[in-house]
Amino acid sequence: MRRSMLGAILGLFATGSIIIGTLMLLSVPNTDYGADPWNNVPVRSSSTDHTNLLNGPYETGQDVTLACLECHENEAHEMMQTTHWTWQAPAVEVDWRDEPVSVGKANTLNNFCIGVQSNIQGCSRCHSGYGWVDDTYDFNVQENVDCLVCHDQSGGYVKGNGGLPVEGVDLVASAQSVGIPTRQNCGGCHFNGGGGNGVKHGDLDESLYFPSENVDVHMGRHDFLCIDCHQTEDHSISGRSITVSVDDANQVACTDCHQEDTTHTDERINVHLDTVACQTCHIPQGALRDATKMNWDWSTAGDADREEDPHEYLMIKGSFVYEDNFQPEYHWYNGVAMRYLLGDPVDEDGITTLNQPLGGISDDTAKIMPFKVHRALQPYDTEFDILLQPNTVGPEGYWATFDWDSALEIGSEVAGLPYSGNYDFAETEMYWPITHMVQPAENALQCVSCHSEDSRMDWEALGYYGDPMTWGGRVPQE
Repeated sequence: MRRSMLGAILGLFATGSIIIGTLMLLSVPNTDYGADPWNNVPVRSSSTDHTNLLNGPYETGQDVTLACLECHENEAHEMMQTTHWTWQAPAVEVDWRDEPVSVGKANTLNNFCIGVQSNIQGCSRCHSGYGWVDDTYDFNVQENVDCLVCHDQSGGYVKGNGGLPVEGVDLVASAQSVGIPTRQNCGGCHFNGGGGNGVKHGDLDESLYFPSENVDVHMGRHDFLCIDCHQTEDHSISGRSITVSVDDANQVACTDCHQEDTTHTDERINVHLDTVACQTCHIPQGALRDATKMNWDWSTAGDADREEDPHEYLMIKGSFVYEDNFQPEYHWYNGVAMRYLLGDPVDEDGITTLNQPLGGISDDTAKIMPFKVHRALQPYDTEFDILLQPNTVGPEGYWATFDWDSALEIGSEVAGLPYSGNYDFAETEMYWPITHMVQPAENALQCVSCHSEDSRMDWEALGYYGDPMTWGGRVPQE
């Protein structure tokens, strides 16, 4: 019903005296009504100077953590309850599975570096702990919690394999520098997911360390930190990605600060709010400064004769397509996603979607949302018809041997997957919601961006007969 109502209202605008080509869809802050969004932004506490409190010497990162725990007795325990520590969420009921589902980095595949199983010593460089190199890791040892990765302000703290500080890190200087997490702390991992700057997300990269307001209005104009939106309680950080979660708990929304019914004064904008996500209009492009990976072909890896370029081809990883300033793809999204799980069959007739956003034109909880869609060719078992987890890291990994059969056999054994010895490469896709790099209001989409012959919307794919401004909201019958 609400989809038809929106179309009817838009149709009235189209048939009235308004000239569509000049109609402006700007997000004009309401200065007369509603709550001040700044009321919802936390007041940052000042940091204690630890220069005279942590004098060392410290031989290991664990030594620093033990020193921290002398005053902060509960913090390690709090951290150990979070998915930054476990890399796996509690099981939840889902409509598309008979049993509860628990997912996270620890037990899912992606179409970038594919998975952490058998590769944990390399992947755990971004784990919030020390020493995770295999399945014998004890998640109950408090001194293994890495306090510095989120709190170091020296700029010299770097983690290596197993999450251990690399040789040469001055642990005393790092410990004495600690403060509230900055964009550098969060970005050290999240801006470099997938193997490099900007690779994964399309809206998170190193341009956000010191952005202008035309890259991100919150960080550039207002100097937001990540934790101003991703607010934290007991070390549990709000916000989750549908790449590693299947429910909508603990999420961050624009409406946490901006009230939908008071943010815009123009009623033409307000009629969109039930069906169009804020990000759709306010983040017109992704990867504004640094290019992001849009396609990864693992099947071409291992060619020693091919010239290498980090944005086109690497022998250990295959060939890539990068784009910057790209236009997102638009899909209905109700906040949850269906997730490919280890051992699930591939789609033999097409593309295997690893995290399908749920929702549709008849779902009153869904909105049209912008996504980066990353597409890949990755290994699968041609007899069992399942995606495979290769061992890439270490002396027996593909990056050392360039032997797919051996890498897939080792990786499958660790991941608990069957392996027939016969493999090929399957097409896959992953959806990455575009939620950062919010633009100033004057850069928001205009009406003609979506309602014109050059529309960025595929209205039929979204479930409409055509542009709802023209078709008056008539939608297919289910």
